Amino acid sequence: MKKVDLVKIKAHRKANDLSLDDMSKLLGYESPNGYYYLETGRGKFTAEALAKVADKLGVSIEELFFVEEITEMAN
Repeated sequence: MKKVDLVKIKAHRKANDLSLDDMSKLLGYESPNGYYYLETGRGKFTAEALAKVADKLGVSIEELFFVEEITEMAN
């Protein structure tokens, strides 16, 4: 199952010297709280928002996900 890697998004944002306010404005929020909630997992990224974030960070959308490996336990 693929999930958005919030730690990776934050790291890319900081590496690109972008503030929470910069990202909030990109997504149309009036305050940095809107984006902060997404980056901390209190909210969910829409596909459109994730595409905008990936574009702003200069990475592919796929790069913002991690694959959670689920191992089966032997009975």
